[in-house]
Amino acid sequence: MAFGDLALRRFSVRKYSERPVEQGKLDQVLEAARIAPTAKNLQPWRVHVLRSPEALAAFDELTTMRFGAPVVLVFTYSEDEDWKNPLEEGIHSGQQDASIAATHAMLQATELGLGTCWCNYLPNARVAALLGLPKSEHVVLTLDVGYPAAEAHPAHLHWKRKPLEELVDYR
Repeated sequence: MAFGDLALRRFSVRKYSERPVEQGKLDQVLEAARIAPTAKNLQPWRVHVLRSPEALAAFDELTTMRFGAPVVLVFTYSEDEDWKNPLEEGIHSGQQDASIAATHAMLQATELGLGTCWCNYLPNARVAALLGLPKSEHVVLTLDVGYPAAEAHPAHLHWKRKPLEELVDYR
């Protein structure tokens, strides 16, 4: 599938079927994340796979953003491992690196016929506590993964985009 077609086909799925995600497909999604570029190739991100009934139930107690997905990928980064910009204090790559990995995973899932929903609307510290993360590891986002329900469809704002002239500036 051409990249443009893939990008257009992907939407945030907010209703999943009960069909489980095959391990082979999940492995391909995780491999796509693994090969994503990171600053200085430091690879400071991690992904925590929630798929047991117990893990999903505990996650559901923290947020309503799972939408019945059978798998939730929690992307994190370690502040001990991410790249620090030597030219400006406080600028580092962890969130960006985790987001790039999650984007690769999201697009690979779409190519495999899986749906995803990227979520930042969650209590990050409580999710970190649920996972037992060390203080140096920070939750960035979750990515629901599963087969879309038959009635799943893009949200009403999905197709609304600003014109390129409003987003790009040439100098």
